[in-house]
Amino acid sequence: QVQLVESGGGLVQPGGSLRLSCVASELTLQYYVIGWFRQAPGKEREGVSAIDKSDDRIWYSDAVKGRFTMSKDKTTVYLQMNSLNPEDTAVYYCAATPLGFAPDLVQRSSAYNIWGQGTQVTVSS
Repeated sequence: QVQLVESGGGLVQPGGSLRLSCVASELTLQYYVIGWFRQAPGKEREGVSAIDKSDDRIWYSDAVKGRFTMSKDKTTVYLQMNSLNPEDTAVYYCAATPLGFAPDLVQRSSAYNIWGQGTQVTVSS
């Protein structure tokens, strides 16, 4: 059974940084594309970043490109978030899909069938 567990959220001041972690199994990361999504109150869930299974291709949304960095090791996927601003406030989720990696696909929440429980990120002074 594939499980994803996020951690690392919290309260940070504008301009600050946080690193989110998503723990999966080694097998999961070999066979699933992993995505990070976020959902702010009253807004739809939006794709933030995604990383391929094997060759580590990475997609970033325009909203976070240049500020966020996604990476992974054998069992954990990370989202390093720098230069945070209040618009980044949301619940952040990691998700897994067995589908192939394509930018127009991996940014859609409907492509993912396994989700973590989410971790709250609040950017406020």
